[in-house]
Amino acid sequence: MIDFTLPEASVLLAETCAQRGGPAVVIGSTGFSAEQIARIDAAATKIAIVRSGNYSLGVNMLMGLVKRAAAALPASEWDIEVFEAHHKRKIDAPSGTALMLGQAAADGRGVALSDVEERARDGVTGARTQGAIGFSVVRGGGIIGEHSVIFAGEEEVLTLSHSATDRGLFARGAVAAAVWAVGRPPGLYDMQDVLGFRE
Repeated sequence: MIDFTLPEASVLLAETCAQRGGPAVVIGSTGFSAEQIARIDAAATKIAIVRSGNYSLGVNMLMGLVKRAAAALPASEWDIEVFEAHHKRKIDAPSGTALMLGQAAADGRGVALSDVEERARDGVTGARTQGAIGFSVVRGGGIIGEHSVIFAGEEEVLTLSHSATDRGLFARGAVAAAVWAVGRPPGLYDMQDVLGFRE
């Protein structure tokens, strides 16, 4: 089953398939609560579930590059900001992809994203916290998906980015994930597993 709907529907689909003993489920919805993720995790003890905030090969390559860059560039000298832009109809922010990129940066630095993320800035916020991973969000028009991770030093800026120009790339990635999931043992997987990027 391939599902790109809403978190509530994705959870129910995963639980129903788990109760029936299959089929495997590919989930592309984003914006899950911690309780909903726990329910999907529980369903994955009975069936194979591939859950990813993005099914693009390019974005998944970008995640690996971000993790390596974050590991190599010390937090004392390099600030990290995750920028994302999507169409005006997207209902969650930051996007699942932006959170995946933030998690890759946190993994590279060996920290918990929840301890260092800065999701909103408004008014007099004070100086940036050393080691923070910030998120900047744009919603407008028909933007398919723009993601950049900015590593900002005092004297130079490194930007790693990805632009989606056709929504079909997500469908192709989801179908590849579904084909990969057939016959897999129960477990929670993501596109890093599907593409063989998992170290």
